[in-house]
Amino acid sequence: MVNHLTNRFRMAALRLIAFQSSVAIICAVFVFLGWGVLAGLSAGAGGLVAVLPNFVFALYAFRYVGASRANQVYASLKRGNGLKFLLTIIMFAFVLKFYSVMLLPFFSAYVLVLFIGLFAPVFFNH
Repeated sequence: MVNHLTNRFRMAALRLIAFQSSVAIICAVFVFLGWGVLAGLSAGAGGLVAVLPNFVFALYAFRYVGASRANQVYASLKRGNGLKFLLTIIMFAFVLKFYSVMLLPFFSAYVLVLFIGLFAPVFFNH
Protein backbone atom coordinates (compact mmCIF):
# COMPACT_ATOMS: atom_id res chain seq x y z
CA MET A 1 0.00 0.00 0.00
CA VAL A 2 2.84 2.39 0.73
CA ASN A 3 4.27 1.90 -2.76
CA HIS A 4 0.85 2.63 -4.26
CA LEU A 5 0.63 5.93 -2.36
CA THR A 6 4.21 6.83 -3.20
CA ASN A 7 3.66 6.20 -6.89
CA ARG A 8 0.42 8.18 -6.87
CA PHE A 9 2.03 11.27 -5.35
CA ARG A 10 5.17 10.95 -7.44
CA MET A 11 3.12 10.68 -10.64
CA ALA A 12 1.11 13.78 -9.67
CA ALA A 13 4.34 15.70 -9.10
CA LEU A 14 5.83 14.49 -12.37
CA ARG A 15 2.62 15.42 -14.20
CA LEU A 16 2.96 18.96 -12.80
CA ILE A 17 6.60 19.09 -13.88
CA ALA A 18 5.63 17.93 -17.36
CA PHE A 19 3.05 20.72 -17.47
CA GLN A 20 5.64 23.24 -16.29
CA SER A 21 8.01 21.99 -18.99
CA SER A 22 5.32 22.43 -21.63
CA VAL A 23 4.65 25.98 -20.47
CA ALA A 24 8.40 26.73 -20.53
CA ILE A 25 8.73 25.42 -24.10
CA ILE A 26 5.65 27.29 -25.31
CA CYS A 27 6.90 30.47 -23.65
CA ALA A 28 10.33 30.08 -25.27
CA VAL A 29 8.77 29.54 -28.69
CA PHE A 30 6.53 32.60 -28.39
CA VAL A 31 9.43 34.75 -27.21
CA PHE A 32 11.60 33.37 -30.01
CA LEU A 33 8.96 34.26 -32.61
CA GLY A 34 8.45 37.73 -31.17
CA TRP A 35 11.94 38.83 -30.14
CA GLY A 36 14.43 36.55 -31.85
CA VAL A 37 16.86 33.76 -31.13
CA LEU A 38 18.69 35.21 -28.12
CA ALA A 39 15.46 36.10 -26.35
CA GLY A 40 13.98 32.66 -27.08
CA LEU A 41 17.06 30.91 -25.74
CA SER A 42 16.99 33.16 -22.68
CA ALA A 43 13.36 32.27 -22.00
CA GLY A 44 14.19 28.59 -22.49
CA ALA A 45 17.05 28.86 -20.02
CA GLY A 46 14.76 30.56 -17.48
CA GLY A 47 12.24 27.77 -17.85
CA LEU A 48 14.95 25.15 -17.43
CA VAL A 49 16.25 26.83 -14.26
CA ALA A 50 12.73 26.56 -12.84
CA VAL A 51 11.87 23.04 -14.01
CA LEU A 52 15.04 21.03 -13.36
CA PRO A 53 15.27 21.74 -9.59
CA ASN A 54 11.56 20.94 -9.24
CA PHE A 55 12.17 17.61 -10.97
CA VAL A 56 15.03 16.77 -8.62
CA PHE A 57 12.86 17.74 -5.64
CA ALA A 58 10.05 15.47 -6.84
CA LEU A 59 12.43 12.53 -7.08
CA TYR A 60 13.61 13.03 -3.51
CA ALA A 61 10.42 14.19 -1.83
CA PHE A 62 8.12 11.35 -2.79
CA ARG A 63 10.30 8.38 -2.00
CA TYR A 64 8.41 7.56 1.20
CA VAL A 65 4.79 7.95 2.27
CA GLY A 66 2.96 6.85 5.38
CA ALA A 67 2.76 7.47 9.09
CA SER A 68 5.08 4.56 9.88
CA ARG A 69 7.84 6.23 7.88
CA ALA A 70 7.39 9.77 9.16
CA ASN A 71 11.09 10.26 9.90
CA GLN A 72 12.07 9.08 6.42
CA VAL A 73 9.40 11.29 4.83
CA TYR A 74 10.66 14.32 6.74
CA ALA A 75 14.30 13.58 5.92
CA SER A 76 13.60 13.09 2.21
CA LEU A 77 11.56 16.31 2.04
CA LYS A 78 14.34 18.20 3.80
CA ARG A 79 17.07 16.76 1.57
CA GLY A 80 15.02 17.34 -1.56
CA ASN A 81 14.28 20.94 -0.63
CA GLY A 82 17.92 21.64 0.18
CA LEU A 83 19.07 20.06 -3.06
CA LYS A 84 16.45 22.04 -5.00
CA PHE A 85 17.64 25.30 -3.44
CA LEU A 86 21.31 24.49 -4.07
CA LEU A 87 20.67 23.42 -7.65
CA THR A 88 18.68 26.59 -8.33
CA ILE A 89 21.53 28.77 -7.08
CA ILE A 90 24.12 26.84 -9.09
CA MET A 91 22.02 26.99 -12.27
CA PHE A 92 21.40 30.73 -11.89
CA ALA A 93 25.10 31.36 -11.35
CA PHE A 94 26.10 29.13 -14.26
CA VAL A 95 23.65 30.65 -16.75
CA LEU A 96 24.32 34.26 -15.76
CA LYS A 97 28.10 33.77 -15.67
CA PHE A 98 28.74 31.74 -18.82
CA TYR A 99 25.92 32.67 -21.21
CA SER A 100 24.78 35.91 -22.72
CA VAL A 101 21.09 36.06 -21.81
CA MET A 102 18.45 38.75 -22.07
CA LEU A 103 17.33 39.25 -18.51
CA LEU A 104 13.68 40.14 -19.13
CA PRO A 105 12.79 36.95 -21.04
CA PHE A 106 14.97 34.85 -18.73
CA PHE A 107 13.37 35.99 -15.48
CA SER A 108 9.87 36.27 -17.00
CA ALA A 109 9.94 32.62 -18.09
CA TYR A 110 11.39 31.59 -14.71
CA VAL A 111 8.61 33.37 -12.79
CA LEU A 112 5.90 32.12 -15.16
CA VAL A 113 6.95 28.51 -14.71
CA LEU A 114 7.11 28.90 -10.93
CA PHE A 115 3.61 30.42 -10.87
CA ILE A 116 2.31 27.37 -12.73
CA GLY A 117 3.25 25.35 -9.63
CA LEU A 118 1.25 27.69 -7.41
CA PHE A 119 -1.85 27.24 -9.51
CA ALA A 120 -1.54 23.47 -9.79
CA PRO A 121 -4.86 22.74 -8.02
CA VAL A 122 -6.64 24.70 -10.76
CA PHE A 123 -5.09 22.58 -13.51
CA PHE A 124 -5.22 19.17 -11.84
CA ASN A 125 -8.32 17.85 -10.12
CA HIS A 126 -7.80 14.64 -8.18
